[in-house]
Amino acid sequence: MFEENLFNMRKIQLLITMVFESKHPKIQIPQEGIYQYMTSNPEKIPDNKVIYIDGITGKTITYGEFKHESKKFAAGLQDKLEFKRGKVTTANPKYRATELSYQLTDSGASVLIVHPEFLETAIEASIEAKIPSSRVLLFGDEEIKGYKPYRSVLIGDREIEPVSYTPEEARTTTAYLPYSSGTTGKQKGVELTHTNINVNLAQLIGSNCGLGPHSIFMGLLPFFHIYALTCILHGTLIHGATTIILPCFNVETFCEAIQKYRINQIHAVPPIILKLVNDPVVQNFDISSVNLILSAAAPLSDELEKKFNEMYKVPILQAYGLTETSPILHYPDTKNINNSVPGSIGYLLPNVKAKILSESGDELGYNEPGEMWVHGPNVMKGYLNNKEATNAVFDKDGFFNTGDIACVDEQGNFFIVDRKKELIKYKGFQVAPAELEAVLLTHDAVSDTAVIGYYSEEEATELPIAYVTVKHGYEQSQALAKEIQSFVGGKVAPHKKLRGGILFINKIPKSDSGKILRRLLREKLKNEKMN
Repeated sequence: MFEENLFNMRKIQLLITMVFESKHPKIQIPQEGIYQYMTSNPEKIPDNKVIYIDGITGKTITYGEFKHESKKFAAGLQDKLEFKRGKVTTANPKYRATELSYQLTDSGASVLIVHPEFLETAIEASIEAKIPSSRVLLFGDEEIKGYKPYRSVLIGDREIEPVSYTPEEARTTTAYLPYSSGTTGKQKGVELTHTNINVNLAQLIGSNCGLGPHSIFMGLLPFFHIYALTCILHGTLIHGATTIILPCFNVETFCEAIQKYRINQIHAVPPIILKLVNDPVVQNFDISSVNLILSAAAPLSDELEKKFNEMYKVPILQAYGLTETSPILHYPDTKNINNSVPGSIGYLLPNVKAKILSESGDELGYNEPGEMWVHGPNVMKGYLNNKEATNAVFDKDGFFNTGDIACVDEQGNFFIVDRKKELIKYKGFQVAPAELEAVLLTHDAVSDTAVIGYYSEEEATELPIAYVTVKHGYEQSQALAKEIQSFVGGKVAPHKKLRGGILFINKIPKSDSGKILRRLLREKLKNEKMN
């Protein structure tokens, strides 16, 4: 009996201290700045190799041209705008002026380069952020309303060598500042260092991703998003690959590009997969060159994955990550696709470890779902000027709280079960309920509100939907619902629109402390949808 009790005690102790390690061997962490690592050319590609192609116009950029043009751009920033060492913040071009101005102000941006299509928003936002009009520059070659193309202002003959970083400087210096929505509704600047970005690419190489100069990527995802920034833009350079760039998704253009350029790998999000399954025009093109589609940024249902594979005989594997992790944490075994486990997000990348915690904070074992915390050199430095938010997501051992519910099997395959945090994922974009609720409460008819997300099988993504209580004197009607929905749509970026609609409710369920009980609303909505 004593021996049996001792065994059980040891078993319990083992579970309490269980940390999952990567199956891959550890890699050496890059010690230099991003530019130096990106141009280290491990694949020994020649300068005349085409690396970026405009899928619409056919315009190309070679590896050599990239290096020369980027050094001229850097010289122009230094000579014309007196730039010194700093960081880059990337913004959603579809932001409203108030959203963009907040990011410009919070990040301390001093120059804004914008596509002409979004110039009016940029002008309004730059005025609010106190950025002089001379520092608002355009992509393209045309001057518009006195705003000049960045090439005419910055690009000359002089080239400069980028600043070099010591290993410690690379580890601590913020390189990119993408913004991620918090559950408070305020966007937070995610400080990603040179080492964070470099090591994430090195981790992908160390996970036997199978990419190289033979790889031809589809460059469709928005480049301001960390998914595309790391995996496509930077991935092209480090792997010596070629990327075909498209400005937006159109099924026919998408398939035409695959057929013309023999694209063999595609980074996608679930709504793209859904459109390819539902649109018969795909059958008119030869997409047989594609040997793998990697889906990330939002969960992909097993049914949609299976249906696409059956229709086109193209395997789809899922990866997983967050803006705060540069972004990839888990990556599938692309060299053994036939052995992949359906629904899995793959293995932990090299040098990454994870623990799964119960609601009470105990560490769980295999096949036990719980909140996933991760630790690795690709995890962010922190949130810009927000120590409180940073401290809230790291524990005393430096593990970062992903906010997702996950489990892992004995072979090291991870699965995302649910999302603990309240953020809504619309086509890979984060939508904070609190931000939409704040907008809703400014409508004259709204007395209280709660926003939740529900998964739409038709669109293969979550849609934001609002429960609303109306003030005395207003009638709950379809007309009022559409008016409120339109009101919000006019004040937020497109991905934040209440595409799920407005539902009226007599009282928003809340806890004694005043916290919205979204779980009850999700259950209510689910029952209503079933009936």
